[in-house]
Amino acid sequence: MPELRKDPIVGRWVIISTERGKRPSEFEFTQPTVKAGFCPFCPGNEPKTPGEVLAYRKNGGAPNSSGWHVRVVPNKYPALKVEGDLNREGDGVYDKMNGVGAHEVIIESPVHTDTLSRISPSQFEEVLWAYRDRMIDLKKDQRLRYILIFKNHGEAAGATLEHSHSQLIALPIIPKRVAEELDGSLEYFNFKERCVFCDIIRQEIMQGHRVVSENRDFIAITPYAPKAPFELWILPKVHESSFENSQKHQYENLSLIFSDVLKRIDKVLNFPPYNFILHAAPIKDGASQFYHWHFELIPKLTKVAGFEWGSGFYINPTPPEEAAKFLREAKV
Repeated sequence: MPELRKDPIVGRWVIISTERGKRPSEFEFTQPTVKAGFCPFCPGNEPKTPGEVLAYRKNGGAPNSSGWHVRVVPNKYPALKVEGDLNREGDGVYDKMNGVGAHEVIIESPVHTDTLSRISPSQFEEVLWAYRDRMIDLKKDQRLRYILIFKNHGEAAGATLEHSHSQLIALPIIPKRVAEELDGSLEYFNFKERCVFCDIIRQEIMQGHRVVSENRDFIAITPYAPKAPFELWILPKVHESSFENSQKHQYENLSLIFSDVLKRIDKVLNFPPYNFILHAAPIKDGASQFYHWHFELIPKLTKVAGFEWGSGFYINPTPPEEAAKFLREAKV
């Protein structure tokens, strides 16, 4: 029988449609083919992108030249621009401001055919350090309030270039979905004087049904009320609200568990397109007792349609306990 489940953080309900229950092999999507032609992210084409804002090179070298292993550049077609003032103003019942912010691309490897599930954990760790370094730099801009890091992997997930990359957008406002998590987490903390994410981690470790992978510092779970089949969260076991405040050993262990779960997703779901996002505390909030940074990873297996748009409910055809079992038992 179908179940209605409530997300304990934002209060959103989802429908776990057990009668539509889908095994991994029942999800269908078109496998992409590698395209020939020019790629602006490949080594040798550095002059074809905007000037880099960060690059890691093993043996030094001039900016905007080859020899890098992770490179960050402004998006050539940015959603927001760094230049200008916010100029907040009202227009009757409406509000508006200038589109001030930052939009950057993190090129994760110089090898065109690499993916995050195929690169070494040490290379993955370098990508995570690039996230951290750019967040610390952008926090200095007093106009900005939130930094969102995300990845679109595969054309069906929104990627327009196949060379592996993720993106960063720094905003002058706090996104609505993040605000909902902040509000829900604060309400829980005010009632119980505990972090809701920390409570979730303790319960998931104790029960084990939705644990996919874990190590000393991190745990990967399928959430109790997932928006999509095979949705995964990766959370630090020790409470921390800001991703950029993590310690060196944590970035190392995060790269290991992240690489592990991506390999499991590729194995079980046959290399699906996916999105992931990093949710962390807003820039100006400082250390928060009630909020806990985490990654949310969502394979692109189903489509959002009229019911979801109209109701705010999501229909998930695979219970998270089953998804976790498939992923946990995968031989990688």
